[in-house]
Amino acid sequence: MNMASSSVGFFLLFIALHRADGFLNTRVARCVFNSTESKDIEYIDSYIYNKLELTRFSSKVGKFIGFTEYGLKNAEFWNSGPFLEQELAEKDRYCGHNIPIWYNNALTKSVEPYVRLRSMTPPGGKHPSMLVCSVYDFYPKQIRVSWQRDGHEVTSEVTSTEELADGDWYYQVHSHLEYTPRSGEKISCVVEHASLKEPLIKDWNPSLPESERNKIAIGASGLILGLILSLAGFIYYKRKANGRILVPTN
Repeated sequence: MNMASSSVGFFLLFIALHRADGFLNTRVARCVFNSTESKDIEYIDSYIYNKLELTRFSSKVGKFIGFTEYGLKNAEFWNSGPFLEQELAEKDRYCGHNIPIWYNNALTKSVEPYVRLRSMTPPGGKHPSMLVCSVYDFYPKQIRVSWQRDGHEVTSEVTSTEELADGDWYYQVHSHLEYTPRSGEKISCVVEHASLKEPLIKDWNPSLPESERNKIAIGASGLILGLILSLAGFIYYKRKANGRILVPTN
């Protein structure tokens, strides 16, 4: 599978809160990583007061850093005492224990994408038509979306968005193809992803768009219903007419 690689980051959080008389002290410890290798892991421990970060320890820096006057004093004191050695050890104890578990349970899983192919009016340019291939709800992020015309890959007049995070670990991406239609041709959107054993190919049907088909279906249903009601009314009228005795008048 030919897909561009990109790093993946996750956060493992440990949050401690202490509230007294409307003031809030928060401590947030987290592991930031894109592999299980120690060089790709950073342990960060932040001390926050009423949403303002005062002091932070970073394993990449190897010491505490202060962001306010009070935080600078804390950082200087903690960097000269045994607390620094404890923080340095947390990367292996806390991150080293949890990351392999998360990496195997999350990053090795995959979810198949849902593909929708539709036609749009191009914003301008030299081609009168444009197709949009939208790929939804896939995981992991790495994916390849390409176009084929009559079995041959198209590389020109193609634009694609970046993989967009939905906020729930799923992603979406959209690819656009501007083209001039040819009679009898076959255009396809090809999706390659880790969740697929083979590329997913979505062929374009140049018939009426889905919205137009829905309008026609609704109109046809209304016409049929009208005919049925008209026929029922005619039958009812004929039966009533046959049951009456007509008396001639002078």
